[in-house]
Amino acid sequence: MLRPKLFTCLKGYSKEQFLKDFTAGIIVAIIAFPLSIALAVSSGASPERGLLTAIVGCFIVSLLGGSRVQIAGPTGAFVVIVFRIISEHGLEGLVISTIMAGIILIILGLLKFGDVIKFIPYPITTGFTSGIAITIFVSQIKDLLGLKIEKMPGETISQVTTLAKNLPSINLVAVGIALLTILIIIFWPKVSKKIPGTLVALILTTLIIFFLPGQIETIGSKFAKINLSITLPDFSGVTFSTIVKLIPSAFTIAILAGIESLLSAVVADGMIGGNHRSNMELIATGVANIGSALVGGIPVTGAIARTAANIKNGGRTPVAGLISAIFLLIVSLLLMPLIKLIPMATLAGVLAVVAFNMGEWDFFLQFKKLPKSDYLVFLLTFLLTIAMDLVVGIFAGLMLASLLFMRRVSELSTTQLISHNDHGEKDTLFASDLPQQTGVYEIRGSFFFGAADKFARITRQIHQDFRFLIIKMDEVSVIDATGLNAFERFCREMNHEKIKIVISGISDKNKALLQKHNLARYLDESNFTKDLEEAKNKIQAIQDHETK
Repeated sequence: MLRPKLFTCLKGYSKEQFLKDFTAGIIVAIIAFPLSIALAVSSGASPERGLLTAIVGCFIVSLLGGSRVQIAGPTGAFVVIVFRIISEHGLEGLVISTIMAGIILIILGLLKFGDVIKFIPYPITTGFTSGIAITIFVSQIKDLLGLKIEKMPGETISQVTTLAKNLPSINLVAVGIALLTILIIIFWPKVSKKIPGTLVALILTTLIIFFLPGQIETIGSKFAKINLSITLPDFSGVTFSTIVKLIPSAFTIAILAGIESLLSAVVADGMIGGNHRSNMELIATGVANIGSALVGGIPVTGAIARTAANIKNGGRTPVAGLISAIFLLIVSLLLMPLIKLIPMATLAGVLAVVAFNMGEWDFFLQFKKLPKSDYLVFLLTFLLTIAMDLVVGIFAGLMLASLLFMRRVSELSTTQLISHNDHGEKDTLFASDLPQQTGVYEIRGSFFFGAADKFARITRQIHQDFRFLIIKMDEVSVIDATGLNAFERFCREMNHEKIKIVISGISDKNKALLQKHNLARYLDESNFTKDLEEAKNKIQAIQDHETK
């Protein structure tokens, strides 16, 4: 259903719910403020770009989205991707990539791909999420330790090498500020759950460094100009070759934004007992990414932690997200001059906690509890996400998961001789009721390319003395092109051997498939029966007629 959830939620909207949404929206904005700054800076962008992303992204997704409670904005999953795009193609490249990603998401939503994305296997989502968590943490070590490195490489492996070479330049003040930030975020909830620990850490560490100027790097020393003004992008220098180069980056952003938004929406549904509209959510995320890019922001997706905070504080409609975006805009305008004072070590500490919370670390301990094939998919996705990039990790994981799934399905698909009566010799089951020189083969499950070879091997062993074969197909669910081709070869061989085939119990859909294929020359209506009993009677009638 392509209709924003907001329109549904406004029917019967009460003053009591508005007050709850208002409170939740304010709290979410307070949480989003330091996170948006930290995520933007760690991505290689200036702080205001993160705030603009949170404001525009949250507003558009709340206005047009398919979830009651989704809160959108910049997230940790994009840090490494955005950093690489900016390093290789500059901010202009990021803007173009994000706009193209938005268009891709809108197309996916219109084509109703929302339901398909939800079927990505759990080991893959945990694998790339944990891989991203590692890459985020590695990218923050420079500021956690206050290392003097002019430019960090984009690849995680290269970053580790660079960090190791520059360890002697460690700054103990930066280490202390980062540790203090982490400890406050961890333990502050025991003091107050209403005021976010991230905000407390931001204020306290900034005050400390204000009285110890010049000790460590701050946002002001890294970014000379910071303001919330909107500058529309200039596309005059964009060429077709530039767009082609940025297509992989656009697909990376679109895939991650789509997956994370829908995962967040699914988690939110579980918390409130709701039912989101996945295709509308994809379209809204696409529009939000285009909007964010046009005002100078970075990629947008659903933020699971902020969505959960919205729910826990009473938010139940998209109005909470709209209020959050508006309040965040007001706060950003008022506090923009003070942002320059925030230590980079503080932002690194915030993102270190984000990375830890992102990772599915329990999954590593489930080796003995999970099927080895699922664990292998998880490890492959995890390692490739770190060593190469997210898209390579996801696609490799999907390919391996698909191959393993096909193997499982082929193992469930069987072709076997279940009974026969060969010149009076009687076998098990109903062989005593079978006409002479008759065998019964049964095909079960999916008759697809994974099972076709098994069918060919089994049927090559058919007794040459058979004159009739009943092929029991009442438990065949689907037949693909490879299965049809294998069955055609089988029918051709049986026709050459003058063995009559009678197909028993096949579904109307699969029967139509056989008849449309090149099997019409071998099979007509006389070759099909509704059940095994009718097949036996038909063969017996042929034999009785021949003996007269």
